[in-house]
Amino acid sequence: MPQYFGKLPTTNQPWTTLSNVKAVTWDNNIINFDCGDSRFTISVLAPNLIRVRFAPTGEFMPRRSWAVTLDDAEWAIIPFTVQETEATVEIETAQIRVCVQREKCRIACFDKDNRPFAQDAEMGIGWRMGAVAGWKEIAADEHFYGFGERTGFLDKLSEVKTNWTTDALDYDALTDEMYQAIPFFMALRPELGYGIFFNTSFWSQFDIGAEQPGIWKMETRGGELDYYIIYGPEPAQILETYTQLTGRMPLPPKWALGYHQCRWSYESETVVRELAQEFRQRRIPCDVIHLDIDYMRGYRVFTWSPQRFPNPAKLISNLAQDGFKTVTIIDPGVKYEPEGNYHVFDQGLKNDYFVRKANGELFHGYVWPEKAVFPDFLRPDVSNWWADLHKSLTDVGVAGIWNDMNEPAINDRPFGDDGEKIWFPLDAPQGGDEGAGGAGGAGGEEKQSKIVRLSEVEVQNSKSKIDVTHTEVHNLYGLMMAKACYEGLERHRSSQRSFVLTRSGYAGVQRWSSVWMGDNQSLWEHLEMSLPMLCNMGLSGVGFVGCDIGGFAGNATAELFARWMQVGMLYPLMRGHSAMSTARHEPWVFGDRVENICREYINLRYQLLPYIYSLFWEAVTTGAPILRPLLYHFPNDPKTYSLYDQVLLGASLMAAPIYRPGVEHRSVYLPLGTWYDWWSGDRYEGPIHILAHAPLERMPLYVRGGAIVPMQPVRQYVDQAPLDEIRLRIWPGNNEYQLFEDDGQTNEYQDQNFSLSSISVFTESNQTVVEIGARVGEWTPPAREVIVELVGVGEQRFPDDGKRHTLQF
Repeated sequence: MPQYFGKLPTTNQPWTTLSNVKAVTWDNNIINFDCGDSRFTISVLAPNLIRVRFAPTGEFMPRRSWAVTLDDAEWAIIPFTVQETEATVEIETAQIRVCVQREKCRIACFDKDNRPFAQDAEMGIGWRMGAVAGWKEIAADEHFYGFGERTGFLDKLSEVKTNWTTDALDYDALTDEMYQAIPFFMALRPELGYGIFFNTSFWSQFDIGAEQPGIWKMETRGGELDYYIIYGPEPAQILETYTQLTGRMPLPPKWALGYHQCRWSYESETVVRELAQEFRQRRIPCDVIHLDIDYMRGYRVFTWSPQRFPNPAKLISNLAQDGFKTVTIIDPGVKYEPEGNYHVFDQGLKNDYFVRKANGELFHGYVWPEKAVFPDFLRPDVSNWWADLHKSLTDVGVAGIWNDMNEPAINDRPFGDDGEKIWFPLDAPQGGDEGAGGAGGAGGEEKQSKIVRLSEVEVQNSKSKIDVTHTEVHNLYGLMMAKACYEGLERHRSSQRSFVLTRSGYAGVQRWSSVWMGDNQSLWEHLEMSLPMLCNMGLSGVGFVGCDIGGFAGNATAELFARWMQVGMLYPLMRGHSAMSTARHEPWVFGDRVENICREYINLRYQLLPYIYSLFWEAVTTGAPILRPLLYHFPNDPKTYSLYDQVLLGASLMAAPIYRPGVEHRSVYLPLGTWYDWWSGDRYEGPIHILAHAPLERMPLYVRGGAIVPMQPVRQYVDQAPLDEIRLRIWPGNNEYQLFEDDGQTNEYQDQNFSLSSISVFTESNQTVVEIGARVGEWTPPAREVIVELVGVGEQRFPDDGKRHTLQF
């Protein structure tokens, strides 16, 4: 046998596999398969969605609504048939057929053209001590995407992906475990695609043909196998169903789509005021300033430094007058400070809100305030308490919260010492009976409940009922912190939409928060990697995402920063950020040439806000990503399957950024259809590869034929002035588009107080016709002019009266 130095040979326990199906029964939409002592069911939830559950012990775990918003019984009953033969049991819906072999209970799915997908391999389902797993075949030409937050390239074929949240400081292309754990992926081949949501919050792992070529495997340390199969056949349909299952993002305030400036740290009120003044004097648009941990008093959350930020309300009010919103960071670690008159610690200790070890001892670790304790966000009473703590920030005008260090990121000794990363003991009890089912649901009945004050007897009684430990909920800690934050801001800024950002999360995090990709580095490789990272997040249901522009750790060169700002213009969350130990990374620090480039691309971002805002509405209503890999719109073109360095912003704009130093030309692939160069207007017929010229001032940018791109004049911040004109830039072709508009600030859009304008372009008798339908909805924009520009041909104008208009060019 081959020798591996330093490694002793190991023998894994053999897997036990399912026995044959003895009998089949069904009740409503659940089909039960009798396989002996174990339990196996298939739930038919939608024409393209089934749920598969297997419990080796014969007992399913109680429902945890951490990620899934709808219980099986809450889906509308759909027609399906069940046919039994001696060899198989076949379940058929309007879109798919599921064939279960009686021998070993293996599953195969088929589309209406009888093409198989999600087909069990020879092993099918197996279990052994501490683990349960499923194996499926990888079809020829099948490629794999999603998996949440992942480094490396776009396609994850032949890789292993572990779902376990961790502080992934100094991550690179080979890093496995990341800040986010989202056990969802989609598999794609021409004419067929499907998604898998692995419904487990325990440690889990996908092996996509690494151990066994041609076989992918899912394994969890939970007690059962529980997964959903979503038939496409294309990514858009898969995501629409997946986000119906795990929820969709709320509409963010429009200002959150502007440019954000951040640094660890703008350490005083004076520095923040100077920063804001620089943006306005240099006429570089910016809407948001983030305050990192040094705004606090000794890193105590929900406090302000009396020396460096003596009057936060006045500071935030002055910033608001200049058009800036303020976002403050909050970490979960609460400074352990008995008799320190620190209200957060005192309240949490008094009410037993902090995580304890199995023996009842208070757990502590080390983070920024040194010795710290940690709230148990899995408990609704703790979540409500934490939500209400945000009132101290919203009362002084804070408009958004940035949740950090919530994997949780903890050391076993003070920061600065050479400590080891730790997390809560895996047997630490969390949540309890009251938290098991509803804590991670859609945020309904517990939102308005008051903070629960437990007596000592009640605390002990509740502890005796706890059946959830950190083993099960480690991956949920950041998700539940973000949820508590979202509900706190919703409660205490009820008349306004707020902004929430989180580093850690789990499936369904899009319901509560936007996400950034953690502590990246000022490296060309990290600029390049940002595009597939964000695209795979979008393909995992999380659309409001970004990376730190310029890189967090290390010093960006002028060229790197200019190229990164061009790419950052495309990020759904456009935020510049840098670390304490680095040189400053504001747009003007690299000289006039780079400052002008930054200004031009941030200006372009603000001009495109009507287009981008409508993309966010699409994400809210359908789950569609905002930043998309080309395969999203060209799923039957295999050339797009590995194309990670070109991206689509919505359906119409395609960018091919530069991500290497000294490069001024690059190959660009234009898929089937007509394409136009955004800058020159040159026309191309795809599919074709072209060589694009890209001097430092230019990021190659293309528009699909028939594109309708609404634009606005440049603003220094989103709400600087009423929108007195809107320009519809239209390229010849055939297309339909919906422009979404509302006040951009309040939650009235939830009560239909918005407007939708249907716009179409088509060719008729050698003329290009643009039809703008009558505005639909209860929201009316301010008086403005509509400019319809047929690019390369001409433009026409009219006052926006909300009525139907037909224009011919």
